Formats: sequence, C-alpha cells, structure tokens
Amino acid sequence: MSNKYYLIFLIALTLFLGFLSELILNTEILFLNSLTESLTYDQLQEVIEFKDKWKWVGYIVVPILLLIKISIIAAILDIGCFFFSKEIRYKKLFNIVVKAEFIFLLVIVFKTAWFYFFETDYNLEDLQYFYPLSALNIVGYDGLQPWFIYPFQVLNLFELAYWFILAYLIGKELNENTDKGFSIVASSYGVILLIWVVGVMFFTLNMS
Repeated sequence: MSNKYYLIFLIALTLFLGFLSELILNTEILFLNSLTESLTYDQLQEVIEFKDKWKWVGYIVVPILLLIKISIIAAILDIGCFFFSKEIRYKKLFNIVVKAEFIFLLVIVFKTAWFYFFETDYNLEDLQYFYPLSALNIVGYDGLQPWFIYPFQVLNLFELAYWFILAYLIGKELNENTDKGFSIVASSYGVILLIWVVGVMFFTLNMS
C-alpha cells in the first residue's frame, strides 16, 4: 500500500474514532455543562450556535495537524539517519511514521472503553487529563502542579510502543537490527520530544 492510501486510511480512522468517542462519551454535553455556571442562558445559546456553525472546521484541522506532525517527525528521523551516516529516502521515512501513528488510535479506543464500561461517573476534566497506560493515571492529576500534567501524560506505554515500531521499521529498511533503529529514533525524535515537553512545561508554568 502506498503512502497516500496509508495516510488516507489513518486520517479517516482518526476522524471516525474521534467522532464515535465524542458520541459515546457525550463530550459536547459535558462541555456545555461546564459552562452553565459561568454563562447566562443567552450566552450559552450563542456558544451552541457557534459550535454548530463551525463544527466542520475540526474535520479539516485534524488531518492538517496530523499531516504536519508526520512530516516533522519524518524530517527529524531523516536528520537522525544523516548523523548515523545512514540513508533512507524521506518518502520511506514518511511512510514509516504513518504506519507507527496507527498505535495512537488505540488511545482513543482505550479511553472510550474505560469511561464507557468502568469509570462511568466522570466530568470534562477527567476526560481531558486521562491518558490510558500513562504515568498520570498512576499519580492522578488531583493536587498535581499543572505544568507536570503533560510530561506525565507523555510517559505512557503507547509512546514507548511508538518508539519501538519506528525503530523496528527503520532497522528493517536499513537491513540492520532494531538496536540501530532505536539509536536513530532516540537520538533524533527522542531529543526533540524532550525539548518539546520541556517547552510545554515552561509555557504552562508561565501561564499558570
């Protein structure tokens, strides 16, 4: 299957699972309920009308953000390959990242299943901060400083699986073992991810 079809399938599945999750978990109702105490009835109606009018934008923004993310990570891995004197065409790296991205679809599935079957009494905050199989689920977000929440979310088994999938596919493309692929992933994507997390923490700390 070519890059194009993998990408189209990934985008379609992401949008479908996102829509299904919002429908099952009543995300929109939770959002509106969270505004009832701070807004008047007329203001609430305006918010509803605004959301209904611009709802279609989300179906455009999600694919664009996903495409940007994949393109950037593929470029970062390309730099990693360069530093290890290994050559993989950018198109192939792009395809590798697209394949690895499918692991994050399980996050939506796990999250939806958790709140539908297990933690049925939840609010908007619970949905926002919950990340399945993450360190945040172990320590909890209550009492945790806001700038610590994101790094604890990033520390999750899906992210670890993402690294290993990238490493395996890169190693396979180079006809080498997974260790070489993991070295490339850790020294390029891993470093940039760490910088990104620190940047988000710094921004959150300044905003809080």
